[in-house]
Amino acid sequence: MPANCAALTHPATSTDTMAWEAELTLEFAPRGDKTALVRRQHRGPLTVQRPFYPEGEVCHVYLLHPPGGVVAGDRLTINANAETAAQALITTPAAGKFYRSGGGEAQQTVNLMIADGASLEWLPQETIVYDGARLSANMRVDLAEQSRFIGWEITALGRPAAGEGFSDGHAELNWRIQRGGRLFYLERQHLDAQAFQARWGLAGNSACGTMFVYPATSLHLEAVQELIGDEPNRGVTLIEGLLICRALDERADVLKGYFEKVWGLVRRDVVGKEVCLPRIWAT
Repeated sequence: MPANCAALTHPATSTDTMAWEAELTLEFAPRGDKTALVRRQHRGPLTVQRPFYPEGEVCHVYLLHPPGGVVAGDRLTINANAETAAQALITTPAAGKFYRSGGGEAQQTVNLMIADGASLEWLPQETIVYDGARLSANMRVDLAEQSRFIGWEITALGRPAAGEGFSDGHAELNWRIQRGGRLFYLERQHLDAQAFQARWGLAGNSACGTMFVYPATSLHLEAVQELIGDEPNRGVTLIEGLLICRALDERADVLKGYFEKVWGLVRRDVVGKEVCLPRIWAT
């Protein structure tokens, strides 16, 4: 985090009377032999560090939310557009945190647009939803017929390391994926205290995640099935070129490690590159 952001604190109070509204718009386009961040516009406490190029032409950017956490009433919107032939990877320097609510709801909306011939990887670190938090999270991905996308969302309910479960609150997790301008995939999850404990839900596992890969083939499906083997709480399916991986775990870091292995299986075919871990993950 930049030094000038270190003292920035959240204005919200325990009664949710104040809140942040922030929006960030990013646009990636090829410039010479690499992808450049050609547009970066933000309103409120949501921004990015300068781009990094650890693997040549692929542009890596790290999302920053200086307040350090989200409370009821906060509204965050992230828009990212990858133009034709652009290659970009977006991640975060740390876990996102949604704090206990006094009754209101926090909202986060992510809109990703990927043009023909472009690739975009959305690989944030986990989102921690504190006991008592209320979150509405919406992921909207607009794919062209020849675009390439790898993305995941990892959600941790409560803080088991601190002895905290999830007895109150909820997380609404929605994915909407369009292809060629038409609705292709729609998913809505409602996670609350009942779903956290129920056998049909998370069965007490604090972490859950979904990963999408496009375009994928039956060979990718078979490779991930082999990776899973007999391991419980892992699943994968292929729907018209969209690979969907799901997982539950007691620990978010273990779940992220599984998704990284899937990433390693598919990235060369989808993006044309071997896996290059963002440096921020090692700090």
